[in-house]
Amino acid sequence: MNTGMLIAFEGIDGTGKSSQLKMLAGFLEENGHQVVTTFEPTNSSYGLRIRELYKNRSSCTPDEELALFLEDRRLHVRELIEPERAAGKIVLTDRYYYSTAAYQGTAAGEAGPDVEDIFALNSFAPQPELVILLTMEPELSIERIRQGRGEELNDFEQFEQLRQVAERFALFDDPCICRIDASRDMKQVQDAIRAVVEEKISRFPGKSNVE
Repeated sequence: MNTGMLIAFEGIDGTGKSSQLKMLAGFLEENGHQVVTTFEPTNSSYGLRIRELYKNRSSCTPDEELALFLEDRRLHVRELIEPERAAGKIVLTDRYYYSTAAYQGTAAGEAGPDVEDIFALNSFAPQPELVILLTMEPELSIERIRQGRGEELNDFEQFEQLRQVAERFALFDDPCICRIDASRDMKQVQDAIRAVVEEKISRFPGKSNVE
């Protein structure tokens, strides 16, 4: 039986993760792969509570916020990621525990959960075979958020927050992470993503090359 793969899309808000994930899913399906797309936070009761924080993040403590993300992910892993991966499918997730470490984690001396502690708390979650980390300057990401949605920034999208999150993402050195410059044209970004995924699939047990 083929061994499934887990590919996570990560990066600060406004980098185009959702759009690039959908484009990749279509490409993979056209080439004969079984693909499942998903996202975090999910639509579970925990995920819905997390979405309420977009407008009022101060309504819970950092530890309570982290607990919501962890419980939401436990359900996600148990009910979707693990079974679909075991069935030999390629699971594409829009955000995973790297986002939790970057958004909910703190540097030494700051208040809140430590980044390394957050990674340890997520040990129950399977490590992805590949993490597509889309990179972009926060100034450009905010410009794209405003232009794309025509909305005010939510509590997770403020400039200082995104600057700190980008700095944390930059420190992650997991070998499964592949950084791709998302400031370019969408097609150029997608071409770069496909090249990385094609190479990964070609070397992965039980998978054939994307043609």
